[in-house]
Amino acid sequence: MMTHRCGFQGMDGKILIIDDVATNRIVFKVKLGAAQYSPIMAAGGIEGLLLARREQPDLILLDLMLPDLSGIDVLRALRDDPATREIPVIVVSSTSAVADRLAAFEAGADDVFVKPYDDDLLMARLRNLLRIRQDLADLTNGPDGLMFGMAEAGGEFRHPGTLVLVTDRPDMAMKLRHDLSPLIRDTILLSGHNTALTEVEPGRTPPDIYVIDAGEGQAERALRLLSSLRSRAATRHAGICLLTPANARTDVAMGFDLGANAILSADMGAAEIALRLRAVLRRKRWADFRREQVQDGLRLAIIDPLTGLFNRRYASARLASMADQARATGATFAVMVADIDRFKAVNDQHGHAAGDEVLVEITRRLGLGLRAMDLLARIGGEEFLIAVPATSLDEAQAVAKRLCRLIEERPVRLPGGEALAMTLSIGLTLSDDLPAFARLSGTDLVDALIERADKALLLSKKAGRNQVTLARNAA
Repeated sequence: MMTHRCGFQGMDGKILIIDDVATNRIVFKVKLGAAQYSPIMAAGGIEGLLLARREQPDLILLDLMLPDLSGIDVLRALRDDPATREIPVIVVSSTSAVADRLAAFEAGADDVFVKPYDDDLLMARLRNLLRIRQDLADLTNGPDGLMFGMAEAGGEFRHPGTLVLVTDRPDMAMKLRHDLSPLIRDTILLSGHNTALTEVEPGRTPPDIYVIDAGEGQAERALRLLSSLRSRAATRHAGICLLTPANARTDVAMGFDLGANAILSADMGAAEIALRLRAVLRRKRWADFRREQVQDGLRLAIIDPLTGLFNRRYASARLASMADQARATGATFAVMVADIDRFKAVNDQHGHAAGDEVLVEITRRLGLGLRAMDLLARIGGEEFLIAVPATSLDEAQAVAKRLCRLIEERPVRLPGGEALAMTLSIGLTLSDDLPAFARLSGTDLVDALIERADKALLLSKKAGRNQVTLARNAA
């Protein structure tokens, strides 16, 4: 059958519907279009997989009974393909067999709805998964839509997590923990509604999942706790599930809009609850993995990987900020460009590994000679930028000479035992020595300060190295 694609423009959320029944596809198309989503339709599993890879939908609605591939096979194929692995999938099934639901979760479904289902609940879950996906997309998309280096995840996230059952009914909690313990490897803790927030200790890793009891008139209280957990830095990325009485999931449908990751029901068997929790933990771990990658990408964007120092990109921004602060306070700051003397000879005679050892050791010594508030950055192969805020000429010269002494006073020892005598040359300028300081700003000011210090550095080299030259004396 031909693939039909709606011509909606400017809609939020591309939804792929994989269902062999034309009536079902049309019903979904109308519902999703009315909600301002953009539906794409496929009548079989093979067609759906091709569309999923090509169109990269934001979510997939999948029927289990398909003419060519089973919905389970489609799910497995989606999760095995790096291009479609992260796309949320809601299975919509006409069979109420528990085995089918379990198989769907085992294959990687994010949720399963059995017909007849509540439309409002399904749409709430759809919005919930789309919002989670969009939040992660906003996080991982860098400038100009480029991704920070996103390596593939190293297989399934199977290491145990920590799960907290939040309830004021200890008998129910003990029974649920007893039933779940043989089915999951995660640590299961118990907590009350009033203590769930206070038990998260500062600096400690928060639980992976909260299961909040929303039964026996506790729905409103459970929703308030859900909202509080989502609003706190320590718990906002946790998986949060609501546990409702039998057949009462619709009573807490708004939980999806408040950020719940699943709504469990007391009439579900322990095996199904365990698999739903695993689905929540799997997506939570994937999101954690992506956030960690972004943090690593941001760190690498401003940190020199060999020395651990800031790189030129960050140093320029920091220096511009330092200049703005100096203007506001009337203080003077110093800028130095330092260069390791005869560093090329180290690489030529001892190899680049030895050169790296020298760079790391000299970085360590420079750090010892500076304050926490000072800026130390690597801006070239063996060249460093140093900025000292709120300092006088005498103080800045004293700092520069101290740094030279720290490098000269003892050799750098290589792992093989060789001892290399190293020295440092420095060019120094003060902000109030720059004639155009008052009218320059941003990149122009940074470049002008570094240029002055760099010219002074050249004079230090020409004068015999291992010394400090002041820019005002270099003119």
